[in-house]
Amino acid sequence: MRLRNVKRAFNRINDYEKLITDPIEYKGRWHTYFNNTNPIHIEIGMGRGRFLIEKAKKNPTINYIGFEKFTVVLVKSLENIKEEGHMDNLCVVRYDAQDILEIFNENEVSRVYLNFSDPWPKERHYKRRLTYRDFLNKYKIILKPEGLLCFKTDNEALFNFSLEEMDHLGMHIVKKTRNLHVSPWVQDNIMTEYEEKFTKEGMNINMVEACYSTL
Repeated sequence: MRLRNVKRAFNRINDYEKLITDPIEYKGRWHTYFNNTNPIHIEIGMGRGRFLIEKAKKNPTINYIGFEKFTVVLVKSLENIKEEGHMDNLCVVRYDAQDILEIFNENEVSRVYLNFSDPWPKERHYKRRLTYRDFLNKYKIILKPEGLLCFKTDNEALFNFSLEEMDHLGMHIVKKTRNLHVSPWVQDNIMTEYEEKFTKEGMNINMVEACYSTL
């Protein structure tokens, strides 16, 4: 998408059908938006939307909500969704993960995806990482008891930090690999734009799925 088109789209961002401009009004009643009670999966930091679009296409009985706080990136994801045509089970919100409890009730979400989140490598910024314990505790509130947190990253240091934070909270590891693309789980994997780039560069992809209670 060319820059001038992004600027044009930016000026009419609220006209995109799939952008929920006031997601707070759906807290506790997202079923009224989707017109069903299917499970809700969310991706925090959806980027250009490839991962969530493919998920929504492959799983029509699951509702997907993408979070993206950066407007230019959000516009690109909305354009990509628009190009796919009609999708009843996907929408997007412009919101910060820090405020996620404003949008969902307890036990309202079945799965949280974190794909290639900003590693915030400086030590003084560790509380900004989306796998820091304060964020993990928020995910725990909105997730159903059997809900899953699914995390992928190319960053080894962030992966180690995330595992330590999960362990601190007593989370249970369901799946874990430090080289996703040679693991048994690669068959069901959907690559993000970053993941495709990193894989072509020969980098390992770390992946973990964890829950807050024994399954």
